Amino acid sequence: MTLLTPSSERIAASDAALASLPGFANHEPGSNEFAVLDPSTEQRIATLPSYDPAHAIEQLGIADEAGRAWAKTTPRHRSDTLHRVYEVLIANRERLAYVISREMGKTLAEANGEVQYASDYVRWYADELLRAGGNFRENPAGGSTILTRRAPVGLSVLIAPWNFPMAMITRKIAPALAAGCGAVIKPASLTPLTTLLTVELMAEAGVPRELMRVVTTKDSGGFSEAVLGDPRVRKISFTGSTGVGSTLMGLAAKHVVKSSMELGGNAPLIVFDDADLERAVEGAYAAKLRNGGQSCIAANRIYVQDGIADAFVEAFTERMAGVQLGHAIAEGADLGPVVNRAAVEDFTRLVDDAVARGAELRTGGSAREGAGYFFEATVLDRVPKDSEIANTEIFGPVAAISRFGTQQEVLAAANDTPFGLAGYVFTENLDRALNVADALETGLVGINNGVPSNPAAPFGGVKQSGLGREGSGEGLEEYQEIRFYNIARRETA
Repeated sequence: MTLLTPSSERIAASDAALASLPGFANHEPGSNEFAVLDPSTEQRIATLPSYDPAHAIEQLGIADEAGRAWAKTTPRHRSDTLHRVYEVLIANRERLAYVISREMGKTLAEANGEVQYASDYVRWYADELLRAGGNFRENPAGGSTILTRRAPVGLSVLIAPWNFPMAMITRKIAPALAAGCGAVIKPASLTPLTTLLTVELMAEAGVPRELMRVVTTKDSGGFSEAVLGDPRVRKISFTGSTGVGSTLMGLAAKHVVKSSMELGGNAPLIVFDDADLERAVEGAYAAKLRNGGQSCIAANRIYVQDGIADAFVEAFTERMAGVQLGHAIAEGADLGPVVNRAAVEDFTRLVDDAVARGAELRTGGSAREGAGYFFEATVLDRVPKDSEIANTEIFGPVAAISRFGTQQEVLAAANDTPFGLAGYVFTENLDRALNVADALETGLVGINNGVPSNPAAPFGGVKQSGLGREGSGEGLEEYQEIRFYNIARRETA
């Protein structure tokens, strides 16, 4: 297996991007520090402080005070500030992309795409905050008028995952700032550097630093218990596993903290006989391999109808077999490393179990020996229902394909999960597309589309995939409270 390596120019450029981070250090971590590793090489690329809960509480106080002042600013001021943020982020696209690739492992091309996607959330909310909802209505019994308006929910805690280290931050902090809230931000310890750079650039664009307090720590549990035990916190937004989300909801219940939870997924992707083959293959490829498969909406269970199955599997296998593995910043790399060694071991176990139970390995299936966390783009066909891979969130570049006969059969299988984040349907029949989308128990559906996410759309799941929405106007409402004024009226001559 050939592994592409980066040029010296790209290594130098990425090293410069890392060295430009605020407070950059790269030494053997002490007792209150932790190292950030490059998953392409397993080498340390930065050393950061691991703050204790007392420090997090200090940051709450700073953000709370700043947020109360920020809430009094005009919508136009907040909008203009976020528009400047968008411009500064885009102007630093290359710098941000290098940091994303080095700490997370996605290819440089995908990292550039994430910078645009993340920045688009800022631009969207710069405009959306000017359209904040309100209403008025007459008291049905007469004698008064009811006026409703939206107010900032208050101090917000934003906990982000490692897989989209820039987009998941801006998707939270942009609506928080737009609504008029201060925020304490905890990035994943695997990928904190992108958050530090993003917040620094936002401050350079004019967002008060006191509004955005970043806490880096390895003690996620201690952080969460401390901040959610503080009555000043009025909002938590978390993206991560269902298990952790459930724990956070329990902590949030103490002070009845408004919660948004974007949790685990087990997305079904359904290809019907009448699908356009080329579009279905490209859509499935995008839904499976985007971000190396490390996405909560990645196609986790691929169901292909019997009549098109052989042709689809052949074409899809050819597409996956052509994927070039390489260092995240290497030119021509289609697939970089996964996040850590444990993930590589999980994929190996899942593939071996499926094959042992009768699945057909069509391409890939192996990890690369040596430094770096690399696993080949893999296709398994005729995956048995009792295999572990058919019943777990894969979160990597392994495609598990099953075959089906009828629409009723595949819908039963697709909905047979406690999760309900995303689903995909490929068919040229509009009636079938909409009927199946309606029947899928998911928060979003891509119809002939392998990349359905969009800042203008409400992203979120049902069942154990979470609650609340991010993006669109609904995402702004997550950081607002609805208030009403009942204005008494009396007759005048």
